[in-house]
Amino acid sequence: MQCRNCGAQIADKALICYRCGTATTEAKYQPAPLTRSRSRSGLVATVLALALLVALALFMGRLPAGDTPRYATAAAVAVAVVIVALRAYARRR
Repeated sequence: MQCRNCGAQIADKALICYRCGTATTEAKYQPAPLTRSRSRSGLVATVLALALLVALALFMGRLPAGDTPRYATAAAVAVAVVIVALRAYARRR
């Protein structure tokens, strides 16, 4: 069999030409194009997460150095959990 692109002699059962890489048969299916949709919920989750981080940073900045109350640490952990949950929810949709 000869390659229809470059004319090289190739095996009868070859799927591609060894010389130019052209397929010897037509594709059985057309792959779906990869499209990345920008969801509104992903944008909302990102903006909300940034707003929570800014609010936490402002709150932590007002505390005296070395004096971090337990509720501030718990609030930081809670904000981190909310951010991770929102991002996971936005990616799943």
